[in-house]
Amino acid sequence: MDKGSRPLTGKRIVVTRAPEQAADLIRGLETMGATVLILPTVSFAPPRDWRALDATLDRLWEFDWLLLTSQNAARFVAERCGEKKIDVKSFVAGKPSIAAVGPSTEQAASQAGMRVDYVAKNHTAESLVRELSESLKGQAVLLPQSDRADKTLPAALRTAGARVTDVVAYRTLVPETLDAELLNQVRRAEIDAILFASPSAYHNLSGVMGSKDLAKISERVDFAAIGPTTARALREGGARMAFEASGSSAVGLAKSLAQHYKNQAVERDSGAKRATRNRPR
Repeated sequence: MDKGSRPLTGKRIVVTRAPEQAADLIRGLETMGATVLILPTVSFAPPRDWRALDATLDRLWEFDWLLLTSQNAARFVAERCGEKKIDVKSFVAGKPSIAAVGPSTEQAASQAGMRVDYVAKNHTAESLVRELSESLKGQAVLLPQSDRADKTLPAALRTAGARVTDVVAYRTLVPETLDAELLNQVRRAEIDAILFASPSAYHNLSGVMGSKDLAKISERVDFAAIGPTTARALREGGARMAFEASGSSAVGLAKSLAQHYKNQAVERDSGAKRATRNRPR
C-alpha cells in the first residue's frame, strides 16, 4: 500500500484502553500504517457491594429504559444477571428498552444476549440523551455506571424529564503495574500521539507521571480525547489537546487521527511555500 492508503505510516500511537476493549481500534490504526503501543491506564472490577445494583436488577421490569454508556456497563450488568439467574433475553421483548452509546457498546450488549433498541448516532452519552430526550420524558431510566462517573449524565437525563436511577455497576481502577519502558518513551516524547477514551484514563496516567509533567509532554506529543467529557478532563488538567474525536467508533477515530496528520502536513507545506515566496531575492 502507498502512503495515501496508509496515512499513519511512521506514527507511533499509544492506546490507553485495555487490549480486549480496543481490538477494533488497534486493527484500524495498524491498517493505516501506525505502530500501536498498548498502555492500559485503567482496569475494571465489580462493585465492592452488589446490593444497590441487585435491587435494580430484581425489578428490571419497572424501568422503561436501560441506558448503556460503555462496554463495561453492558458487560457487568450482563454478568451479574447471569449470576442472579436473570435471563437477559426475558426482558428484550418488553420493558426495559435498551439504548447504547455506540457500536462497541451495542456489540457487547448483543453478545450478552440483549437486544439493543437504539444506538446513539454520534456515539457520546450526551448525544444519546439529546437524541432520546422526547422519548425519555416521564420515563423510568436505569443508568448503570462506573463508581468514578460524574453526575453530569444523570443531571442531563433529569433535565430531559426522566426519572433516573443511577447505580454503580463496576469500579474503575488504576492497573497494578504499567509498562515502565513505555512510560519512559512517553516521558521522552518518543511517540507521536496518545489516545484517551475516558477521564479516568487521563487522570490515572497523570497520577503516575505527575500532572505538570504530563501537561508538559502534551506540548510535544499529540493528545487526543474521545468525546467531550474526556476532552474536558484534559483541559482541566492543563494538557494541550491536539484534537477531540466526536465519536467513539474505532474506524471514525482512526480516520480522525489520519485527517489530523494530513492537515498538519498541508499546513507545513503551505508555510514552506509562503517562506519561499517571501525570501529575499
